[in-house]
Amino acid sequence: MMMANLDRERWEQAALDALERGGLAAVAVEPLARELGVTKGSFYWHFANRQELIAGALRRWQEVHVDGVLAELEAIADPSERLRALFGRGQAKAPSIFIRLLDATDEPAVRAAVATAAEARVAFMTRAFRQRGLTPARARRQALLAYSVYVGLAHLGRDAPEVLGDRRGLNRHLMETLIG
Repeated sequence: MMMANLDRERWEQAALDALERGGLAAVAVEPLARELGVTKGSFYWHFANRQELIAGALRRWQEVHVDGVLAELEAIADPSERLRALFGRGQAKAPSIFIRLLDATDEPAVRAAVATAAEARVAFMTRAFRQRGLTPARARRQALLAYSVYVGLAHLGRDAPEVLGDRRGLNRHLMETLIG
């Protein structure tokens, strides 16, 4: 039996799940409606079109996977521990949604979301590096280096995981190199 309707948040989460599985092209109304057990009418009750669903899914990604994580980690008083916790979170699960978003930056809404997330993450790390005593310019460069490593590892983890070898050893080395 099909449900007549469900809330906007379930549609947005289903869109993120589809994005993670199959990229931006997988965010399609009819397959999502089937997966959710609803009619297309449920979709149109909440969204004018697919672009609006994608925008909602991107906002949800930002809230949960970027802002939510950074807010949680902000509570860690020691800046070095805060950075270690951030890197640990970044390596605990492959950033599959993030990689899919990087693959879809030709879509303006996705490009804007990726840029907003990058700036938030770099600003978070810059503050922590500043609290560790680095000058503003050096803290920003160190944060950019750390974020570049994160993006590079995400790509290698997907495209050539065999190159990474001993992930634990690599992670220890990266934390020692980037944080001290």
